[in-house]
Amino acid sequence: MRAFNDTELLFELEPVVAGELDRHLKVAKEWFPHEYVPWSQGRDYDGVFGGEAWAETDSTIPEEARVSLIVNLLTEDNLPSYHHEIATTFGRDAAWGTWVHRWTAEEGRHGTAIRDYLTVTRAVDPVALERARMLHMGEGFSNSYEGVLHSLAYVSFQELATRVSHRNTGKVSQDPNCERLLARIAADENLHMLFYRNLLDAAFRLAPSQTMRAVTDVVTTFQMPGTGIEGFTRKAMTIANAGIYDLRLHLDDVLMPVLRQWAVFDLTGLDAEADKARDELAGFLARLEVSASRFVDRREARRARLADTAANH
Repeated sequence: MRAFNDTELLFELEPVVAGELDRHLKVAKEWFPHEYVPWSQGRDYDGVFGGEAWAETDSTIPEEARVSLIVNLLTEDNLPSYHHEIATTFGRDAAWGTWVHRWTAEEGRHGTAIRDYLTVTRAVDPVALERARMLHMGEGFSNSYEGVLHSLAYVSFQELATRVSHRNTGKVSQDPNCERLLARIAADENLHMLFYRNLLDAAFRLAPSQTMRAVTDVVTTFQMPGTGIEGFTRKAMTIANAGIYDLRLHLDDVLMPVLRQWAVFDLTGLDAEADKARDELAGFLARLEVSASRFVDRREARRARLADTAANH
């Protein structure tokens, strides 16, 4: 069973990219960020226009949703780094290049829309948000994985994870305008996931053993692209405790649907190294199931204690 280098993989998969790009362009719906922002709610901030400084009481959105909105926006803000990474990995020629630029253009709407919404509705402190943006973008983002297959595996899961996070943030926000906006963004992320997932499905048919190894490597070390945000661990715990994105969702709504689509546990003809990788994957998923169940149990117990305390007061 031959091994493909990255140049060969890009060449062999290019017709699939072209087909997936055509499909994407047919189903992707044009939308405009300004139509999802309640501009009439806006008013001047302090500064050159002499308006009112932001105050905690300006926001009507629950703290958990605000934290998630900030994390999601700062993640979207690093688009220049993401573009650099995928352009470097996939190239800017032929269908690969067309996709890289199309994906970047679509992703660019997300940060614009979320920032406008947050600023107009005074949902978060704009000064703190801008300082966090400068700090996070100053760090940049570097893909932890090398090569075409690892990169495709990562974005297949990451795009779906981002979709889940946006969708659930909207629900927790208790604001129909926020929920409408994030549902629209989540729809984009879902189409991006389908593009990458279908491309890696083709890679499984082309180079099953190499692709199996790449998928295992990514699943067992996966981290969201916003990991570098200052205070991310604390913010991630707030998000998890709110049920926006946690281990249970990561396993049930992100990892398993994609792995089932690829039918990784039904593949035949793998070499010894790939069989070993699949065993590693199965073991990791089993351990993650235990951790996810424990997390949910602890969260429910904590909520029950808080409810009891509130009832007694």
